[in-house]
Amino acid sequence: MQRSRAERPPNQETDVPVAPRRVGGWRVWVGLAVSASFLFLAFRGQNPRDVWRTLQTVDLRWLPPALLLYGTGVWLRAVRWSVLLRPVAPLAPRAVLATVLAGYTANNILPLRTGELVRAYLLGRGHGVRKSAVLASIAVERLFDGLTMLAFLLLAMTAISPTTELRRLALAAAIVFAAVVAALATLLLGSGHRDRLLALVLRPLPDRLEDRVRSIAIAFLGGLGSLRRGGDLLLVAATSLLAWGFEAAMYWAIAQGFGPHLRPVFTPAAALLTTGVANLATLVPAAPGYVGTFEAGVTLAVGGALGVDRSLALSYALLVHAALWFPVTAVGAWCWWRQARIGGAAVDRPSRSVVAAPALARRPAEGRDAG
Repeated sequence: MQRSRAERPPNQETDVPVAPRRVGGWRVWVGLAVSASFLFLAFRGQNPRDVWRTLQTVDLRWLPPALLLYGTGVWLRAVRWSVLLRPVAPLAPRAVLATVLAGYTANNILPLRTGELVRAYLLGRGHGVRKSAVLASIAVERLFDGLTMLAFLLLAMTAISPTTELRRLALAAAIVFAAVVAALATLLLGSGHRDRLLALVLRPLPDRLEDRVRSIAIAFLGGLGSLRRGGDLLLVAATSLLAWGFEAAMYWAIAQGFGPHLRPVFTPAAALLTTGVANLATLVPAAPGYVGTFEAGVTLAVGGALGVDRSLALSYALLVHAALWFPVTAVGAWCWWRQARIGGAAVDRPSRSVVAAPALARRPAEGRDAG
């Protein structure tokens, strides 16, 4: 039997909404418009029949090893997330893998990167972790993803002559992630500076709302605890490089299936370049599944820096996108359905991972990590 609302871990309802809210509104239409614009740019001047004929010539025997490489990368991302969650919930990688996959599915089928909220909701409901703390760990994930893509791009540019567009992309990414690092450093200031900053921000709020926002902020800062642990920080950086390295190897493997038209130019450096550009392009708000922005990023790298025919570059982009989208969406949908079917049963079982807001609030302001 599930617990009643009153018996659930304290303050769970004072966190972010217990379920992802229905998404819609003008932001969805903006995302669709952005995707349509990028798709137009990718397909402009291309004959769809030529793209289809090129796809029919691909050696699909390279697809299974490519998917195996990608699956290994997904597992490494689960390892990384379990490390990031250590300050608030000691969970093994296998315990969070299904949630990672469910989040991928949500991002692929729902707008506005709803997968991040789905992950916070599922992990919070299943293990009693404050959802704002989970969102903080996901924010750190995204930071390391971006820094890894920037590193891939810069490393590849030492072996491949970059276009003007690629130089601008690298510069813009460097500025954005430098700002994010600075913001996180501010949040991790010593207790006195941080408390004064928090008090300044919360001062205009009514007392009741101030208490609620303060509670969420404390939980969020608890989710950043891994940034204060040197060993965990190195492990997160290493798993980020490995996970994305396996995904880059997937890009390389699929390129081998295109034969002599693409294989000679698609070197390991080209794989790093394409992976970096494609995923930095998906930071642009667009339709679910990064439709349009992903294709534009791949064609920018393959058709621009590598000098490959644009029709071939677009065919390659479409196949890679399909390989990234369909398998993980199908598996993630099953994981999502299974966790929804189980419901809150996991919360009924005693777990070391249940972290209540009062416990976080009692931690020293420096934010000591959980054991």
